[in-house]
Amino acid sequence: MRSDGNGSNGAASTTAEQPQGFHLNAAPSVSHMPLADAPTSDFTSRLQILSTKIPNWYIAPFCGASAGVASGIVTCPLDVIKTKLQAQGGFARRGGQNMETKVLYRGMLGTGKTIFREDGIRGLYQGLGPMLLGYLPTWAVYLAVYDRSREYFYEHTDSWLLSRAYASIAAGACSTIATNPIWVIKTRLMSQSLKQNSEGVRAPWQYSGTWDAARKMYKIEGIRSFYSGLTPALLGLTHVAIQFPLYEYLKTAITGYGIGEHPDTGSSHWVGISLATFLSKICASTVTYPHEVLRTRLQTQQRTSPAPSPEEISFRGGLKHPHDRGRPPSVSSSDGMPNRPRYNGVIRTCQTILREEGWRAFYSGIGTNLFRAVPSAMTTMLTYEFLRKLIHDYQHEGELKLKQAEAQSEGEPI
Repeated sequence: MRSDGNGSNGAASTTAEQPQGFHLNAAPSVSHMPLADAPTSDFTSRLQILSTKIPNWYIAPFCGASAGVASGIVTCPLDVIKTKLQAQGGFARRGGQNMETKVLYRGMLGTGKTIFREDGIRGLYQGLGPMLLGYLPTWAVYLAVYDRSREYFYEHTDSWLLSRAYASIAAGACSTIATNPIWVIKTRLMSQSLKQNSEGVRAPWQYSGTWDAARKMYKIEGIRSFYSGLTPALLGLTHVAIQFPLYEYLKTAITGYGIGEHPDTGSSHWVGISLATFLSKICASTVTYPHEVLRTRLQTQQRTSPAPSPEEISFRGGLKHPHDRGRPPSVSSSDGMPNRPRYNGVIRTCQTILREEGWRAFYSGIGTNLFRAVPSAMTTMLTYEFLRKLIHDYQHEGELKLKQAEAQSEGEPI
């Protein structure tokens, strides 16, 4: 059974022993264009020849990391708006009884206006540093593992769909575990407000940047804080288990080529790639959205009871005297109420949100999420596919130039 696109070129055909992707030994199928004498052309020729020395397993991580960075820059403001909507309702303080959740952010445009009015343009790019820092390893690890593991799973399952689903889950697990601390910091930075207040609807912490957030989180809450929300993040692997197999199926059906594959000549069907990305992302995001709310609530939850401090850090004892490094104490204050985390585990978090805010809270910010996730996915996949196509073309031309040079050195007619 053929597991990829039905193209006839070397890049589109795979075997059980050889992963999909571009191959340096692909047979040339186009005529060699004469090399011009211009310096720019000479540089391009050298670059094409050098590209033939790049190992195939370097290509997917590089293209994935570049695609993630492009996506992060384009969609950061929407990610901030989505995070604000998801996190609000999680900062209400509890004493002897639950307090009614206040609403500060309403809708995508309303939230954007509120952030811009209070924090300016800087507020819309909070967390951009850790976002870019996170996207680099996330997509590099994910697409590298996915590219390498799908044929392995195909050998063991003999099923195109199952092999892609398993490869998506394996790649997602590797990237999620490796980068979860970065995403926790990003979420903390995006959920905070530059305007300090005590309304109970904004994040109570104040971080000046990525390293400041990491330092304070470690000193006050301990190492466990960096893995807050890991369980719902792993539950989110259902998202990629839907998105990537569906994307590859749709791309193959529309263009005839699998993920990362392109013809040696002619169009790469960019409209078809965009359509496949759009449909796969819409389906995956809609089905699996509630896990994102759970993850955000757990990531933005303080691991100790809030208390004011000179450094504007709302943790008992402040930065210099953290209380038990994130382990909740037996009592919280003079009311004698147990000081336990508001959200504790996926099931209890679901119960708490459902009881206090209703089922609609599980879809808080879904409109903004779709508005953000779809262009983000399209930017990611189009950048990834474009770079794969560019590198493939350079390698293909480089192989032709090497063969031409070899033929000339042996005195054979070209």
